[in-house]
Amino acid sequence: MNSSNNPVHGHMDMGRLDQYRASQRDAQTDKVAETHIGKSDTAALAGAGVFLGSEKRSATMVVRDHQPICLQNDSKGFEMLPIAAALKQYDWLREKYFFKAVPEDDNEAVASCAKQENPLGFFIHVEKGVKVTLPCQAAMYMASDKLAQMVHNVVILEEEAELQLITGCLTRHHVRSGMHVAVEEHYIGRNARLVSTMVHSWGPEIMVYPHTGTIVEEGGRFESNYVLLRAAGHVVSNPRTWLNGRGASAKYVTVVIAGPGSVVDTGGSVYLNAENTSAELAHRGVSTGGIMNQGGMLIGAAPCKAHVDCAGMLLDPGERGYIESVPGLQSLHPDARMSHEASVGKIAPEQVEYLMSRGLEEREAISLLIRGFLGAEIEGLGETLDERIAEIAEIAGHGEG
Repeated sequence: MNSSNNPVHGHMDMGRLDQYRASQRDAQTDKVAETHIGKSDTAALAGAGVFLGSEKRSATMVVRDHQPICLQNDSKGFEMLPIAAALKQYDWLREKYFFKAVPEDDNEAVASCAKQENPLGFFIHVEKGVKVTLPCQAAMYMASDKLAQMVHNVVILEEEAELQLITGCLTRHHVRSGMHVAVEEHYIGRNARLVSTMVHSWGPEIMVYPHTGTIVEEGGRFESNYVLLRAAGHVVSNPRTWLNGRGASAKYVTVVIAGPGSVVDTGGSVYLNAENTSAELAHRGVSTGGIMNQGGMLIGAAPCKAHVDCAGMLLDPGERGYIESVPGLQSLHPDARMSHEASVGKIAPEQVEYLMSRGLEEREAISLLIRGFLGAEIEGLGETLDERIAEIAEIAGHGEG
């Protein structure tokens, strides 16, 4: 199927917003309504990298539907609050940061989020020189069907600060339809480092439109891991990063698994605006019948180094599945050194046969090859990712056809 026949490529279908319960007016989003989280919900959150009660996390926040229901922070030197509470507490937050990396008139989805009277989401502030040793975690959990969840998160790292953030965005197992619109802003100070891991696992008809803007100052480092374990009906993601200070750098790793009925548009734009900046974008996608559009744009406006790599594995196109990979470069400076590559293929039967000759079962061999292709060593996701890969191996057979 030719991608030109795809009517939703890069388009966000906000016309469906009225179908869902969009209002957050009645929710007290600045307060945490401490609520018992049952075993099934705890297990679902763990599947998206959020482990409740874990001693290996520095702080935890859980948002269910339109309400923060859990907030734990025993660490010093950084703050985690509901975004609505932070806006009431700090006047400078709205003046200096709120909707600055992602303008509120950016597009229809962001504008809808900006109209919420009671913003929903989290605020994180890491003080100068503080290096948070354990990951901080947050969950955006849709537990009700036909719901529109509008989220706005702001993360600020002062000079020389370090933080690892794990965000799980997911639906309860029975939830099929709804919409998740997220705005996330990162501000990374001089020589600071933020590692952001975002794990998505959705119901089959969810519309998902995340918008991330990141501003990195001199010597700062931003690392983004995006893992889509269970694709929604439609996902459009094009995070943007501005490397504004000398020696600033960014690395994006995107891992997408798309099944039948799903349409996934993933990209990412990095603006290399200062001397000696660098960026790397790596997309890895596996389709078992879903539509996957991989992109990535590097814009070099100063002496810099950057590379974008898009790779897809089409295991079973089904009736309408395909993978399209179109990385892009734009050079605005003669000393901008940038490169790109793209590839799409399948599992070679001879590779499976070789591994089986070494004693592996067929499904084990296929799982091993898919795991190697994805190449995602992301903390806290090993077992979850392997379980999902095992399910794909059941579908893939020998990779023939």
